[in-house]
Amino acid sequence: MAARELPFPLFDADNHLYETEEALTKYLPKQYSKAIQYVQVNGRTKIAILGQISEYIPNPTFEVVARPGAMEEYFKNGNPEGKSRREIFGKPIKSVPAFREPGPRLELMNELGIQRSLMFPTLASLVEERMRHDPELIHAVVHSLNQWLDDVWSFNYKDRIFTVPVISLPIVDKAIEELNWVYERGARAILVRPAPVPGFKGLRSFALPEFDPFWKRASDLGVLVAMHSSDSGYARHQQEWDGSSNEMLPFVTNTFHMVQEWRPVQDAVASWVCHGALFRHPELKVAVIENGSAWLQPLLNTLGDVYKKAPEGFLGDPVEAIRTRINISPFWEEDLKELSEVIGVERVLFGSDYPHPEGLAEPTRYVDELGKLTQDEQAKIMGGNLANLVGV
Repeated sequence: MAARELPFPLFDADNHLYETEEALTKYLPKQYSKAIQYVQVNGRTKIAILGQISEYIPNPTFEVVARPGAMEEYFKNGNPEGKSRREIFGKPIKSVPAFREPGPRLELMNELGIQRSLMFPTLASLVEERMRHDPELIHAVVHSLNQWLDDVWSFNYKDRIFTVPVISLPIVDKAIEELNWVYERGARAILVRPAPVPGFKGLRSFALPEFDPFWKRASDLGVLVAMHSSDSGYARHQQEWDGSSNEMLPFVTNTFHMVQEWRPVQDAVASWVCHGALFRHPELKVAVIENGSAWLQPLLNTLGDVYKKAPEGFLGDPVEAIRTRINISPFWEEDLKELSEVIGVERVLFGSDYPHPEGLAEPTRYVDELGKLTQDEQAKIMGGNLANLVGV
């Protein structure tokens, strides 16, 4: 396809790669060799974590995948016909080299009109939740994945593809060690799950003072902390209401889950100010990716009310802190002008979610939703803001 000409360069905050089967296991120490296995179930390959088959990602080999942008109509107009999830996803396609390797991906980016992108893994989203009872294993698997990402994609491919490594926080010293390792190899951004951190003593907020050494190091290095949508473990709580599986299943309609869909990111952002880390680390750069922005105004309203009643419980104004410190990559179908008025146009980031079905088949079409903004404002959202955050 011919690239659409725009008067400014595009830096996509939300692109994805599809991992191969060895991504989680190639560099995994031998003592953990049975922690992740690929098994055959009725002729289909599934991934088993600690002996438990997961359906969170139905086809973990990614040999066939959903067509990019398959759900555009769904997100634009809803589902008046009541189609099943499988019908909405449509007929899958075979995975292509551009989804697996940086060279072909760069050629595809040229065709799509994207100059730079953050490149997030896909399979990684299921790791931490399914290993929450074994912090040592989490760190081992995360490092194995990051070694594979560096080996196959690199964290900075020709100053255009910035692959985002995963950092997990259960053991702070190990998290800092991992952060140093990826930074030394060129990482400009890191993926931190918007969820409580598992540990030997249970779950707790990532914004508590015990994690300050990690956030200080991230701040000193100037890396962007990307809180990308993932499995945050909330299905365990939803199960208590509807008795369903404790996994979020992609082809099953669960209206209760849909009502609660943005609770993880809302709680994560609230934690930044309620537990103080955003105030204690004023230079730390944080972005919320692939979580939309529908959760923002309700959270600001609630925090404003709480701050009015209990200002002594905060290290500063939580509403102002979120508005001026948190960068957000909204969904294309949301009111982007309204969001820019709430947090400032300088904190809005273009993200296409390509090539996932929830995203845009033609990422440049995102600019069509910015018609109410000036060209200068559009340029900031479509790439300038992110370029400043990661220093390119």
